[in-house]
Amino acid sequence: MSSILLLTSSPRAESLSTDIASDLAAKLQAQQPGSVLVRRDLAANPLPHMDDLFSIAIRKPADARTAEENAAAKISDELVNELLAADTIVIGTGLINFNIYSSLKSWIDNVARAGLTFKYTESGPVGLATGKKVYVVLASGGVYSQGPAAGMNHAVPYLKTVLGFMGISDIETIYVEGLAFGPEAAEKAVGAAKARAEELALAA
Repeated sequence: MSSILLLTSSPRAESLSTDIASDLAAKLQAQQPGSVLVRRDLAANPLPHMDDLFSIAIRKPADARTAEENAAAKISDELVNELLAADTIVIGTGLINFNIYSSLKSWIDNVARAGLTFKYTESGPVGLATGKKVYVVLASGGVYSQGPAAGMNHAVPYLKTVLGFMGISDIETIYVEGLAFGPEAAEKAVGAAKARAEELALAA
């Protein structure tokens, strides 16, 4: 049975990244009868930031941890299992200060686990979360996919780097951009993003 993991991270009640990512995940599920859709709203249910106890706990096997350490690693263990079980991952985020939301960064900090989603070898690091397709929906007020501001888009390069480090390289990005350029430009951007999402869902 295939599994789709939907990660949304915008704190906005009327979030375009959340709406389009959610719609894409639903379309992908419809294309895969019997598939399971797992949703993580990282803004509504923020993950704890890393602390000293967490750092110690994730470096130990579960049977070697204290009860306190197991409690500290519990959420991270669950998130890793969700990631490894997923065949498809849909990520919705806005571009905030030229990068992703901190809520999504916390998810990454919880799932980037040595020995579970990547490992170190004599020839360098090797990703263990292979065989997955990722769709990133990125909303922004300006235009960052191309043009003079493209170099300030650290969100997509970062996501490609960290996901690639975990063995995930098949990544499609859907831009919802230019939203601050007036109602007409915003409407056009949303229409283009929805059309692209539809196209990708049908091709899946």
